Amino acid sequence: MRRSAKNSVRAPITLAMVLAAVMAATGQWVVHQKSGPRAVSAGPAGNEAYRVAYVNDGDTIKLNNGERVRLIGIDTPETHDNQKLSKDVARRRTSRKTQLAMGEKAAGFTRALVQGRDVRLEYDVERRDHYRRLLAYVYLSDGTFVNEKIIREGYAYPLTVPPNVRYADRFKQWFDEARQNRRGLWQ
Repeated sequence: MRRSAKNSVRAPITLAMVLAAVMAATGQWVVHQKSGPRAVSAGPAGNEAYRVAYVNDGDTIKLNNGERVRLIGIDTPETHDNQKLSKDVARRRTSRKTQLAMGEKAAGFTRALVQGRDVRLEYDVERRDHYRRLLAYVYLSDGTFVNEKIIREGYAYPLTVPPNVRYADRFKQWFDEARQNRRGLWQ
């Protein structure tokens, strides 16, 4: 059977589309950044490790490469007086002083858990927020799921921001368990 020039072009394009679909499904992408190609995994088994240089607050960290990472699925109380603190005070019906104290406790928990340690990142659908922070699920080198640990130990509220909803049901469950068992901020 003789192929036309049109069919010869379709075969490589179709193959490329199939490969792209398989790579998307398995999370095997290579993202090109200013520093060159960097492997990115959709699971905790990614091969790039980063060191946590600084903990901004209970749900935001800074890596040794300068990237700021917002932990997906959790929201800890604020550590500084800002607009979000005002919203949290109204929504949670607490005082600014109480929210700031809770924020310091949550930040201290996160700091003790990750500062100076190696972590791996797992991404969901959206990789960056409007502040240009990376959005990620974070894992310690021993496999500890950091986002889970923070909320399960009672230092965060669940925060679901579509389309990053992979573990939303679990975060809600872990939050409810922490509140019921009076862990962390709920003591």
